[in-house]
Amino acid sequence: MKKSADELTISIIIPVYNGGEQFRRCLLSLARTVPAPHEVIVVADGDTDGSWLVAKQLGAKIIRIPQSEGPAKARNIGARAARGDILFFVDADVEIYPDTINQVAIAFEQNPNLGALIGSYDDAPGASNFLSQYKNLFHHYTHQNSLETASTFWGACGAIRRHIFFHVGGFDESYRLPCVEDIELGYRLKQAGYKIKLFPTIQVKHLKRWGIISLIKADFFYRALPWTMLILRHRQFANDLNLRWSSRISVILIYALLGTLVAAWCSSLVWLATLFISVTLLAINYPVYRFFYNKRGMVFAIKTIPWHWLYYIYSGLAFGIGTIRHSLNSTS
Repeated sequence: MKKSADELTISIIIPVYNGGEQFRRCLLSLARTVPAPHEVIVVADGDTDGSWLVAKQLGAKIIRIPQSEGPAKARNIGARAARGDILFFVDADVEIYPDTINQVAIAFEQNPNLGALIGSYDDAPGASNFLSQYKNLFHHYTHQNSLETASTFWGACGAIRRHIFFHVGGFDESYRLPCVEDIELGYRLKQAGYKIKLFPTIQVKHLKRWGIISLIKADFFYRALPWTMLILRHRQFANDLNLRWSSRISVILIYALLGTLVAAWCSSLVWLATLFISVTLLAINYPVYRFFYNKRGMVFAIKTIPWHWLYYIYSGLAFGIGTIRHSLNSTS
């Protein structure tokens, strides 16, 4: 018999490695949820700052791993200990809203064929510096304007029926660093015929503070490069999230723009091509710049443009490197 939203039990699973104050805020936000989750399971992945003690003091079930082995394995360990009908994975650096648990339960109750769901970051990031606001707002925009029928999973705010999670084998533990282990799980869910849906109204607040190095390092090495390898291995070129046609065209245009900037040293006429490509890039990406303008004003929106174009540069570079690696692996 199908369970109602009141009957469905939800286990929250949080992997943490030296979570600090952000992790404490995450746990405090869970204490304010109505209804409360069936259980909160914290997997301390070799932390050295006493995060597990904070979780214990706030009533969570603690599982400790002596040495850090990555969020994929930590989530799997937490899932095996969970008893809820729904496994709700939450990152240690997010706050959830008081009604989030109820929204997740209702989503599964009203969609009996739903295998998993993902949510979104909200539009009020926890860190106030420009890069953190830009990065997290861009993520919010992407999820708010993507297809409801999702092709990937998301470990920061993603829920899945427990029996389905184990049927597909959980997270791939070969991913030792936080990168695309959640996306890879989503690909396997789709290949197994399970439905994943994006619920843009189920939101969490991201507390992470981004700096120049941390942003580029995460985007390039932990997301773009491994995602490229994953796309080519699974042949998944869905027109969704960061893989929409507008983004693909923008990557081509940004490299054409770089080419004209180099060629302009030889011929002044090339500047006309540079201007044309720049205007085209602005036009294609106008919706996202309009979003930034509506949220934070003109100055903020203008400041996002070079960072957004840099994003296209290193995304294209990652795709090129990933394609070469995939070709070499295929021929070896």
